[in-house]
Order: sequence, then C-alpha cells, then structure tokens
Amino acid sequence: MEAHKLKTIDDLMEALKSNERLELLNGEIIKRPMARAEHGSVQTEISGDLKPYIRKSGPDGWWIMSEISVQYNEHQCPVHDIAGWRKERVPQRPKGVMKVTPDWVCEIVSPGHVAKDTVTIFNLLKEYKIPFYWIIDPEEKVLTVYQYSEDTYKVLVSVQNKAKVRLEPFTEIEFDLNYLFGD
Repeated sequence: MEAHKLKTIDDLMEALKSNERLELLNGEIIKRPMARAEHGSVQTEISGDLKPYIRKSGPDGWWIMSEISVQYNEHQCPVHDIAGWRKERVPQRPKGVMKVTPDWVCEIVSPGHVAKDTVTIFNLLKEYKIPFYWIIDPEEKVLTVYQYSEDTYKVLVSVQNKAKVRLEPFTEIEFDLNYLFGD
C-alpha cells in the first residue's frame, strides 16, 4: 500500500491555475465554499470598521487584508477571510502570499465548513501562537474572540445580539453587531 503523500505549496500553486477557490490545509488541497451574501457583508463591514487602524503608522497601525493566503509551512496555506499584521512587526506593505504569521485572524463561518474554522484553522493558529482569533457565525449571529495565552486559546468574549461592543485587539473601535449581522 502506497503512503499518502501530503500536498505542498507547490502543488497548490499548480492547482490554482484552474482558477478555482482553493487552499492548502493539513497537506490537502481543498475547495473554498462559494461566497454568500451574509459572509461578504460581514467581511466588508469588519474590514471597513478597521480603517482607523489601517491608516495609522507605527506601533498602533495594522495591515488588514481580506482573502489573504498565509503560508505557515510547506503543507499549510489557508486563505483567511480577514487577517492583520501589526505594522511595528511588519513595517512594509505585504505582497504576494504572506509568509509572516498574522497577529489577528478573523474567519467567517460558512455552512458546510464549520469544522474547518472551528477546529482545523483553530488548531493551526493555536500551533503558531497567533495572538487573536475571531470566529464570526453570521447564521447564528455570534462573534467569539479568542486570545492565545499559556499554550492555548482562551475565550475573551462570545457575543450574540449585543448592539455595540469593543473587542481585542481593536478596543478603540465600537463594533455595532446589530448592523454587522444585518438587524
């Protein structure tokens, strides 16, 4: 019996020539789900809310990008819905596939892909000690903020049906969850 060969970043780059929405997780090339209105709306709203951080320079500034490929290793290159890097750590605007781990990742759950965001990506980010991970479920209207601490993720807050809230690491902004979820 032949051993299962893990796919690599090179295999992913070759497969992407087909113009499909693909990513590499645990050595497997997987199709990304079709974008839905709820997903796109949440992604746009969060990105827009974070503009004040994007415009800042120095230690308080961030590079925030949506649909960004991040290569964690040869067998892990997911496409994050939104990810951010502190400008103090990454002073130049990133280009191409990111090879620097983010400081914050936000995934927006898609029907049929819940396990990917809540287990697979969660474990990958925990392994790489990504400081903050947000999971947003537009169907359930829940936003959960995790912070990496002492070799694990701890829930800082899980909010549902709350009008306005401040969330780590972007506490200068008040996020309007009713508007975010289309209420």
